[in-house]
Amino acid sequence: MQTILEFDLSSCEKLFAINVGGVAATIKYAGQAMVKANTKGSIICTASIAAGLASDRNTDYVMSKSSVVSLMRCASTQLAQHGIRVNCVSPGPVATPALCGNLGMGAADIESMFSSMFCLKNNGVLKVKHVADAVVFLASEESQFITGQNLVVDGLFKA
Repeated sequence: MQTILEFDLSSCEKLFAINVGGVAATIKYAGQAMVKANTKGSIICTASIAAGLASDRNTDYVMSKSSVVSLMRCASTQLAQHGIRVNCVSPGPVATPALCGNLGMGAADIESMFSSMFCLKNNGVLKVKHVADAVVFLASEESQFITGQNLVVDGLFKA
């Protein structure tokens, strides 16, 4: 978590190596294997709603997730001719072990903290299953003409 005035390039490079480099390598090698095998299909990346938000302290993370969305759009254009679809899923805040660890809170406390920030009411809070359902949809035949899209799964979250 960095502000622009405290920006540490070394820390940012490590984050980018994971968040962007890892996704780029996955798309590259999956794409190569699929093209070689003449396999049509879907590559699904994980970004974040942070990709479209301004942040007062997560500059490096927001930059990395924005880069994932841009990478996906480029890859979708380049792989479409091979029948390969590339999309992103961008979840809102989900009480995963990583988020719990980063915030030093339990899952129930995180869900309670964020519950009032979802505009979609009477549906509970965002769960891993909601994100998984979006991934399953993008991997399915039901989305066979969807590529280059960033599917936001956030219950219309407002920070």
